[in-house]
Amino acid sequence: MSWGTELWDQFENLDKHTQWGIDFLERYGKFVKERLEIEQNYAKQLRNLVKKYCPKRSKEEEPRFTSCTSFYTILSELNDYAGQREVVAEEMGNRVYGELMRYSQDLKAERKHHLQEGRKAQQYLDQCWKQMENSKRKFERECREAEKAQSTYERLDNDINATKSDVEKAKAQLYLRTHTADESKNEYAAQLQNFNSEQWKHFNNAIPHIFKNLQDMDERRTVKLGETYRNFAEAERRVIPIVSKCLDGMVSAAKAVDERRDSSIVVESFKSGFEPPGDFPFEDFSQNISKNGPEATISNTPKGERERDVGPGSRSDPKHPMSRTKNKLWLFGKKPKAPSLEDFSHLPPEQRRKKLQQKIDELGKELQKETDQRDALNKMKDVYEKNPQMGDPNSLQPKISETMSNIQKLRSEIHRNESWLSEVEGKQSSRSDRRHSADNHQTPHGRESPEGSYTDDTSQEHHTPLHHPSPAHPNHDPHEFDDEFDDDDPLPVIGHCKAMYSFDGKDEGTLMMAENEVLYIIEEDKGDGWTRARKQSGEEGYIPTSYIEITIEKHSKGAVTYI
Repeated sequence: MSWGTELWDQFENLDKHTQWGIDFLERYGKFVKERLEIEQNYAKQLRNLVKKYCPKRSKEEEPRFTSCTSFYTILSELNDYAGQREVVAEEMGNRVYGELMRYSQDLKAERKHHLQEGRKAQQYLDQCWKQMENSKRKFERECREAEKAQSTYERLDNDINATKSDVEKAKAQLYLRTHTADESKNEYAAQLQNFNSEQWKHFNNAIPHIFKNLQDMDERRTVKLGETYRNFAEAERRVIPIVSKCLDGMVSAAKAVDERRDSSIVVESFKSGFEPPGDFPFEDFSQNISKNGPEATISNTPKGERERDVGPGSRSDPKHPMSRTKNKLWLFGKKPKAPSLEDFSHLPPEQRRKKLQQKIDELGKELQKETDQRDALNKMKDVYEKNPQMGDPNSLQPKISETMSNIQKLRSEIHRNESWLSEVEGKQSSRSDRRHSADNHQTPHGRESPEGSYTDDTSQEHHTPLHHPSPAHPNHDPHEFDDEFDDDDPLPVIGHCKAMYSFDGKDEGTLMMAENEVLYIIEEDKGDGWTRARKQSGEEGYIPTSYIEITIEKHSKGAVTYI
């Protein structure tokens, strides 16, 4: 089907159709642009999501649980997936949208050229038709004038009253008009022949050629649309293998989750190395009850002597298992973080051992690096000494001295950490011996501190009071406060308070505070009007409950859960 032969008289409709084709192409280009913008925004949002949930700590501080590492792997794969969405957007922008816009401009220019040629051909044909029409009207007019001249001549020639000169004039006019009519006839015939020739060329050559070009242009536009449709899909298809790898990576990360491994990591991370508390011995409080009469009576032993006789029964014995385990039974409680020490003595034994071993390994790596640098500097110095033109060997001496100093410091640091490590390992082995002794219900020679160290000196043992002392009672035992606060493990912070009034804290066991000062609550008021608190400096004591505004917190500040 050819537009030139089938649509020879539909120039205006072809003009509208080709314009519609270009408009449709540009509309599709707009659709592609909006689609790639969606892909770009989607990729951007995915990357922001990954960034939001990526760990902000160093890899050394990150948990080693398989569930965590798998999640971070999924985040990494999702980030790669976002990159593929950006590739899709880039492909659509370059191979589809950009190509469509360039082709649209070329198409507009080509259409304009073909339509101009068609209008020029039509204008030329119209011009030939006008010339032919003008010659036709002229021929018609001259013929009428010749007919009038002939009628006048015949009337005068038949009129007997007409003079000879009038007849001659009429005859001459007739001749002139007839000659002019003949010339007009010849001109009209020539113009008619020329118009017919041009009209044939117009409808058989010019218009078919122009319309054929328009048809080719429109068909190429259709082909181009088909190609861009395919490229639109191929932009997505090309990333499918990589997207599949990303999804496979996510699935592999999911399969890598190992609950047993995570459980062992929890043990490794939080294992303190402490032994569980032993059985509590039976404490016989009936020693002073007289068994002579049928009715039990309490002996008349003086109170002071009775207390001495009773011994560990009336007061917490530092070697008593209850005293040892008072601060060990925080299975589900909170324990405030102790300040980090260089020897990690604030940590439980197992954690301390791990930290010391890790520190020794790190120092070993640094020592190896410094040693390699020293050897390299010595070799360079030897080269300079043998070849002075290459450099001054004395220029390396400051660097060599600095390296040797660093090596000495590192060796000293390693030795110190190894000593601490040997101490921890030795105490762990001795602790198992003490545990065996406690299982045989023998009195332990020392007590285990929450930090994992043992104190064999009984003078360092602390007593636990049986009740909360009230600073308002003048006859209280001052050592009860000392015993309460000398516990190796500080009580967990359960809240905080703000002092509404100042308190001098002159009595033994009380704590001085200033107005508006903020303190940590470590023990609530038991009904005696006193609350146990701790300052930020670590000092502890009792303060009047009515002097403070208390806030009990679910998660205490600085507290650590030991499992």
